[in-house]
Amino acid sequence: MARAALRPLATFRLRPAKAAAPEPAPEPARRGLFGRSGEARAARKAERAKEAERAARAARAEEARAEHRPLPLPLRLLAMLVAFAFMVAFAVVLAKITLEPSPASAALVHSNLRPGDSLRAYLDQPALRDAVKQIGGNVLLGVPFGVLVPVVAPRARGLLRVLLLTATVMLLVEFAQGALVTGRAFDIDDVILNTTGALIGYLLLGRRVSRAVHARRKRA
Repeated sequence: MARAALRPLATFRLRPAKAAAPEPAPEPARRGLFGRSGEARAARKAERAKEAERAARAARAEEARAEHRPLPLPLRLLAMLVAFAFMVAFAVVLAKITLEPSPASAALVHSNLRPGDSLRAYLDQPALRDAVKQIGGNVLLGVPFGVLVPVVAPRARGLLRVLLLTATVMLLVEFAQGALVTGRAFDIDDVILNTTGALIGYLLLGRRVSRAVHARRKRA
């Protein structure tokens, strides 16, 4: 009887607890809006932009070198010879125009040391043609300085040097007119107009011609 009473108790054995199921691993976060392919396209695009920038920079440097590269030596010598011949011819014309006596005008001319007085007198003339002739003639008289001086004298290259040389030469001419030539007088406005003509000639043609004939000086 004791054995029969203990049998039902043996049926209630504890079963081992089931192992907990592993939690699902979290999904990796997406990189960017388009994933890895979008990053690769952006990297390729940035690399192409850098290559285009390098190519453009190299092209600009090559253009600058070509612009500052002087002509061959025979052409340079020929250009300097032609410029010197034009300079001599211009000096003869300048001397004839400015240093030729004018006795008929001796009683009419007077020295002018105040900038602007002669310009106002030119503009107050009744005939516009006379004003254009006076002002335009003085401006044109200085243009050859701006074109020829940088070619004939390489050390005089540069805007300030050309203007300073032109003003010095024209001041000497005006002093000679006032002191030695009958019917001529010193006029500071003529010097200003001549220097303006040299400025125009240098900016339009003289700078380019001088760069083509002479090598550009390297700065230390």
